[in-house]
Amino acid sequence: MVLTGRPSESKMALSTPVSGLSLPWLVLLLLLEIPGAGGAEEFRLLQPQDAVRVSAGETLTLTCSVTGDAPVGPVKWFKDSGGGRQLVYATAGSFPRVTRAASGSDTDFTIRISDTRPADAGTYRCVKFKKGSGADEEFRSGAGTAVTVSASPSAPSVSGPPSRAEPGPSVTFACTSGGFSPRYITVTWLKNGTKLPAPQPRVLPEHESVSYNMSSTVGLSLTRGDVRSQLTCQIEHSTLPAPLRGSYNLRDALRVPPRLRVGDPAAPVALNKSVTFTCHAEGFYPKDASLTWLENGNETNLGKSSPLAENPDGTYTLQSSLEVKAIEQRNRSMFTCRVVHDSQPPVSASQMLRISQPPPKPSKDGTSRDADQILFSSSALWIGLFLEKVLTAAFLLFLFLRSKE
Repeated sequence: MVLTGRPSESKMALSTPVSGLSLPWLVLLLLLEIPGAGGAEEFRLLQPQDAVRVSAGETLTLTCSVTGDAPVGPVKWFKDSGGGRQLVYATAGSFPRVTRAASGSDTDFTIRISDTRPADAGTYRCVKFKKGSGADEEFRSGAGTAVTVSASPSAPSVSGPPSRAEPGPSVTFACTSGGFSPRYITVTWLKNGTKLPAPQPRVLPEHESVSYNMSSTVGLSLTRGDVRSQLTCQIEHSTLPAPLRGSYNLRDALRVPPRLRVGDPAAPVALNKSVTFTCHAEGFYPKDASLTWLENGNETNLGKSSPLAENPDGTYTLQSSLEVKAIEQRNRSMFTCRVVHDSQPPVSASQMLRISQPPPKPSKDGTSRDADQILFSSSALWIGLFLEKVLTAAFLLFLFLRSKE
């Protein structure tokens, strides 16, 4: 119905009954003639978030709401699409980490996912279903919200060689960390705070993934002074407020063999005198070492060891002494100090015992019996005696001839 005429007439028409109709009915008729007024509102599904970034462990909020008249049926949340689509939330079912922001609402279907983890990354869609003759049919779907989960790397773990290594050759050390996202990560190796050259870390998997793992290696030549040295693997990542560090004590990978020497006696020793050999096993690491003495290749239990001593550089020294009597049977005997260190083949050092000849014993006439024996056994003495007799005979012959004259 359309009202025409002068304004006053229109006002009069609205204020007085027309054709027997009261004012409320007239208003209703006017609304019905306005396009869309009083009719069904068009259904709309609103999912306004295009992308959301959240840190692992935080709560993720995904917004979804509906307006207008909708067919009977549930609203559900899904992650990803196609064959890999996963149901994230529905009114029926158990979803321990997912809750409704407005429980029981017919228009607000916003959800919260607690304790997010890298595997939660993906595209989420809010989907409206309508009841069908059989299974529910998908009626309307949101545009989707791309969720990225940033995850911090785990604390770096540093490992050394499978067995101890001696100073000199290069030894490989490894650093590992995992569970981080995004992919880019920086690794720095330090020895006692000084940066070491190292290749770029390897990050796996090489394709796109929700989280990544890292491994890095460095080669290092150990020295005797590395007993107190420390190797550090430092990692930096966009999710970290400060670098993470993992350390390794180089003494756990180091073996320093002992320097071995045997002292005294070097000069010949008087017969029946007591002498002491001293064995010094110096500058070794670790401290596991055993020392034994051998006389001409046979072990002897006469050695006496001093307590193990730690040196200022962290290495150790072990000392043992062996006291023996210089009897004649031990002349030119070999005394050996043998050390077994850290279950390695033994190392040895030796020293010979030499006994000086005793002084000759005096004879009854006060001369040395041994000197007489030496004297009479000398060929030069016999020649002298022979010449003496020849000269004596010549002198007697000369006297005889003089007397004849």
